[in-house]
Formats: sequence, C-alpha cells, structure tokens
Amino acid sequence: MDTDSSQPPRKDAYAALRFPEFRAYLIMRFFLTFGYQIQAVVIGWYIYHLTKDPLSLGMIGLSEAIPAIGIALYGGYVADKSEKTGLLKIIIGGMFTCSAILYLITLPALTAKLGAGHIVGIVYVMIFCIGICRGFMGPATFSIMAQVVPREHYPNSSTWNSTGYQVASIAGPAAGGLIYAYGGVSLTFLIILVFMIAAFSCLFFLRKMPPQFVPRENIFQNLSVGIKFVFSNRMMLGAMSLDMFSVFFGGAVALIPVIASEVLHVGAEQFGLMRAAPAVGAVITMLIMARHSPMNKPWRNLLIAVTGFGVSIICYGLSTSFYLTLIFLFFEGVFDSVSVVIRSTIMQLLTPDDMRGRVSAVNSMFIGSSNEIGAFESGLTAKLMGTVPAVVFGGTMTLIVVSLTYLKTKVLVPLGLKEIHEK
Repeated sequence: MDTDSSQPPRKDAYAALRFPEFRAYLIMRFFLTFGYQIQAVVIGWYIYHLTKDPLSLGMIGLSEAIPAIGIALYGGYVADKSEKTGLLKIIIGGMFTCSAILYLITLPALTAKLGAGHIVGIVYVMIFCIGICRGFMGPATFSIMAQVVPREHYPNSSTWNSTGYQVASIAGPAAGGLIYAYGGVSLTFLIILVFMIAAFSCLFFLRKMPPQFVPRENIFQNLSVGIKFVFSNRMMLGAMSLDMFSVFFGGAVALIPVIASEVLHVGAEQFGLMRAAPAVGAVITMLIMARHSPMNKPWRNLLIAVTGFGVSIICYGLSTSFYLTLIFLFFEGVFDSVSVVIRSTIMQLLTPDDMRGRVSAVNSMFIGSSNEIGAFESGLTAKLMGTVPAVVFGGTMTLIVVSLTYLKTKVLVPLGLKEIHEK
C-alpha cells in the first residue's frame, strides 16, 4: 500500500525558475528595475535640491504618467501584433538614450553652462520620453512572461516576477542614495547606463516571440475589444480600480525626500534606506507567498492588504522618528506586495493569450501610472496643506476607498478565484 497516496502533492516554490527563458526574463527585469529605481531616487533628490519645492517632485511623476497613459492602449495594440523580443529591444534602447542624455547634462562642464532652470526642464522632457517607452514596455513584458512559462505556473511566476522587482527596489534606492552621496550625480547616472546595457543583453537569451494576434478590424475596434473585456470581468475591473485609487491617494512615498529633509532631518544615506524599506517588506512577504499563496480567498485578502496599506501610510505621515518611519514604510511594502501578487495573478489567469497586450494596456491606464499621478497628487496636496497633512490625507482616503469597495463587493469576499471567474 502506498502510504503517500493520501498526501496532497507538495507545491514546487521554484517551479517557474526551472524555465531558462523565464530566468533570462527575470534577470532582465531585475537589471532594468534596479537602474530605474536608482534613477528615480537620484532625480527626486537632485530636482528637490535644485528647486526646494515639493510640487516639483509631483511634476516628475506627472511628466512620466501623461505619456505613459496616453500611449498605453496603442502600446498594447502594438505589443499584441508585434514580435515581442525585438519590440522590447527598441523600448530599452529608447530608455537608454534618455538616461544617457540625463548623464550628459549632469556633467560639471554642461551643468555650469546650462544652469539650474534649463537642467530641470531637460530632466522633465527626458522623463516624458521615458514615459512613452513605459507605455509600450508594460504590455510587451506582460505578453512575454505569459509565453516563457506554462499556464499552470502563472501564480508562481507572478510571485517570482514581483519578488525580483521588489529586490531591485530594495537595492536600487539604497545604492542610489549611497552612490549619489559619495560619488555625485554624474557617476550615479553612468552606473544606471551600465545596468541598462546588462538588461538589454539578457534579451538575447529569449527566442523570437511572434504575434498571437493578427488585426482584422481597424485599430479603434481592436483597442475597444481589450477595454470591453476588462469592464466585463468583475474581479479584474474591481482589482484594477481598487489599486488605482489606493495608490493614487497613497502615493505619499513620493514625498520621502521632503520627509527625510524637512521632518526627520536626515541625509542621502538615510533617504536611500527609507526608499528601500517598503521593498524590504515586500520581498520578505513575497518569499512567504511563494509557498503560501494568497489566492485561496483573493478578494478578501486584497481588501485586507489595501486596508493595511492605508494604515501604514497614515502612521508613516505622523511619525517623527527615523526608525519608526522605516518600520511603517516596511509594513507599507508588506501589504502592497500582497495586492500586487493577487492582481498580477488575476490578470495572467483570466486574460486570453491573443489579448494580453491590450488588457495589460488597460491595466497600465488604471495602475501602471497611478504611482506617478499619485506622486503629483501628493506633491500638490503637500504644497497646499503641508507635507504631514498631505500624507495623512492620502492614507485616510485609501481607507475610505477600500471601505466603499467592500460595501459594493461583499459577495466576492468569501469566494475563491475559480468561483469569482465563473460569476
């Protein structure tokens, strides 16, 4: 008699990592995210140093969000009908060019000639161009990830994908703060370029991925298909909406340069630790979720996670201790990571292969740029009501949003993913 026959099969926490192309994709995304996170830290700190205006931090986010949202639907259409690996090479090449220009304008010789006003203007233009690249990148990477692992491993691949992103989000801000503090802004941008080259190199380990969608109608009809699909799927639409509003009002992380400088009175090194703290919490949580999936009751877990996110934001805003602030930022990352994994898994499982680019584009319009728009909201409210009240306001609004969402979606709370899909 087989004594193990009654035991449930043990989950393979490393299932997705056993596929070479997924590993190449994951390393590519890690390098790209690492460089991008360093760049975000440097630009925020550098611009605030030049302007001393919290609204300028919000304008950074707005400069990237406007083109990313504006081009998102077309980016999804292009991703669906294009060869994915080649498209991603073009996108990363565009981002590299923008970062190279940022590196050049921060060289001492050019900085002296241009002056602070012109430098700030050029930075905003380059961020705008990076936003255009992002509008194409989200749909392209979403489509690639679905082709490098089998469907049954989507939840595991989503967890590892998010974990890799968060690990880069830990190392990036911490490294950015340290490099900027000890090496200056030009050296920091040079290192960013090195990581972008490394990300580009990883693409040569991916096969060509031909389109799974051939347009037969005009572009507007094809774009509308993706929008209709999302709005007809109750759980997908609800998850996107909840994340969009919570991140919009909870975008107070953008004010970390102001909190660090004006409230906590710490320098660039501590600022880097503050930027990294949410990602530390996220990575630890995601490693746990690799074995213990939150998808047993996804809607219940999503509501709990967003509630915890809002409470953490409020506590972060009220804190006057550097170490307490790190703890609250840590828990913000813990709760945010649960939300990210649930939403990304829902999208991977419920989206047909021939619509992945367009559905990802709709997701980008809901969520992909909500961080940047949330950063603008936080910068504007900080300008109008002060930094601490702006952070507390954002966290409070997040709690209001999740409360209203709960009242409208009570029927989904006790259900598993399969039951919700059937509804």
